[in-house]
Amino acid sequence: MTIRLVLLGRQGSGKGTQGARLATLYAIAHISTGEMLRNAIKHATPVGKAVKEIIDSGGLVNDELMASLVQGRLGESDARTHGYLLDGFPRTLPQALSLDDIARARPINIVVDLEVPRELVIERLSARRAAEHRADDSPEAVERRLALYDEQTAPLIAHYRKKGVLAVVDGVGTPDEVFARLTSAIVTATGITAPGGDGRTTR
Repeated sequence: MTIRLVLLGRQGSGKGTQGARLATLYAIAHISTGEMLRNAIKHATPVGKAVKEIIDSGGLVNDELMASLVQGRLGESDARTHGYLLDGFPRTLPQALSLDDIARARPINIVVDLEVPRELVIERLSARRAAEHRADDSPEAVERRLALYDEQTAPLIAHYRKKGVLAVVDGVGTPDEVFARLTSAIVTATGITAPGGDGRTTR
């Protein structure tokens, strides 16, 4: 059985790092909408030009554009055949409803909310900005993005809890500790283990 999962969490919660590790472990596509948009900006595509100003100011790209980008990516053969991990989408309830429609034929197995306190992610993002000089990690952009997360993304928790696919994982600790919690939550919720994982049969 292929695995299709969504990873939620504040900016700076470690989604990118943990998402890459999980995608490697399960041999699935790691689909980061933030990376897709940054690549579009880097290569000055029409989409990139349209969203650069929004992202740099800490805003969120409109739901229709994001849903269209994701639908196209999920239609590619690797995601259809082997499964995928979505990192950065959905961010709003309308996006979640769009994803429900997009994934109707092959539903999401599990949605993981990686919980990290606000003060800790601010500390992490400040360090990242100093190291990488990223415009979207400016203090103003970070504060706006975290406020938007609390306002717009938090309702997703209730949506996915109601659907019975939500797992909340503590994101505080070493990368290995958090990774162990994530894999345990995935096995508990879905019964799906990685190829050659802990000896249990993958279904």
